[in-house]
Amino acid sequence: MTNGTSSSGPRRDHAGAAPLLRLPNWLQAFLPAPMAINARERLRAFAGGFVGIFFAAATCRLLIGAPAMTAWLVAPLGASAVLVFAVPASPLAQPWSVIGGNTISCLIGLGCAAWIPDPIIAAAAAVSLAILVMTSLRCLHPPGGAMALSGVLVHSAGGHFPPGTALLNSALLVAAGIAYNTLTGRRYPHVQVNTPTPAPGTGARFDARDLDAVLARYNQVLDVSRDDLGTLLAGAELEGYRRRMGDVRCKDVMTPSVISVEFGSTLLEAWALMRTHKIKALPVVDRVRRVIGIVTMWDFMRGTHVDGHIGFGASLRKFVLPDGLNHSEKPEVVGQIMTHHTTVAHQDRHAVDLMHLFTETGHHHIPVVDDERRIIGIVTQSDFMRFLNQRNYLAL
Repeated sequence: MTNGTSSSGPRRDHAGAAPLLRLPNWLQAFLPAPMAINARERLRAFAGGFVGIFFAAATCRLLIGAPAMTAWLVAPLGASAVLVFAVPASPLAQPWSVIGGNTISCLIGLGCAAWIPDPIIAAAAAVSLAILVMTSLRCLHPPGGAMALSGVLVHSAGGHFPPGTALLNSALLVAAGIAYNTLTGRRYPHVQVNTPTPAPGTGARFDARDLDAVLARYNQVLDVSRDDLGTLLAGAELEGYRRRMGDVRCKDVMTPSVISVEFGSTLLEAWALMRTHKIKALPVVDRVRRVIGIVTMWDFMRGTHVDGHIGFGASLRKFVLPDGLNHSEKPEVVGQIMTHHTTVAHQDRHAVDLMHLFTETGHHHIPVVDDERRIIGIVTQSDFMRFLNQRNYLAL
């Protein structure tokens, strides 16, 4: 027997029942997200906060000499320390953000307290103006809002809040942050790195221009630098390829038949091999076939000292042919023009790592070596992209 309701499905006795069913999902927004850092990084931030505040406070007390702690240490500095030592890569934690944001906001707070009689209006005006000025001067720093508010509160209570203290505290904290983060392996200041635009045909899904366009449409402040965001997106893309490709190694992608030359091979011999086999690079190996360098088309073109195509053929013939002299400054063998610092890939290295080498470092030919560093194959940029396309790894 039933009461006119179904035993299955959500109960809808009144209008408020349906929203209640979504309440657990809504409450999830209040739960803290997991932090992708290990215990070592937490301890690093913990020790950094201690070092930074101790250094700033001790130095200020020594320089100012006032008995009252409030005369030489400002409370918002604690929030600045969290940013400098826990999230040193954040744009909000950079030196200009810390020093400029705190000092300018302090001046704004004191100005509002002096010119606006009502402390409530002064407090609201100080924080809002601090946000406006910090964003305009590119020194947005969340503790700056607390610094502006502190200026109003201290002034309203009849106290003294010298802006020089905020400046000195911030400068000392930044100095400690530079030293500590550098010693513990964190880049600070976190200088923006211009992401190079990948060459056509490298398989890169986006470049710096695409990232800039998306950020312009997003039109909100991100607590991550532009270069870090690009690095994270590229890393996630590579992980996606790694997952889809499975256990594909460099030895599965390489061309096993490698045409190579030795250090003492003549330029004419090397050029003839490149022309005959229609290749653009030759690994240079020693007598036991260990890779010691690579010679490319560009090395030959550079040796001709010709900027354009006019006269290139004659200059090239003159360059590769021996001049027959006993003493000459003109290169005669491959070892004199080759690139010595050559990137190689181990045969068991995951093939997805080649994508980074091709798209980010500008390499077009990567020799593949065994445990003895002896060459066993080569991977070209075009061969690698062909391999990905044949297996549909580049499909969206």
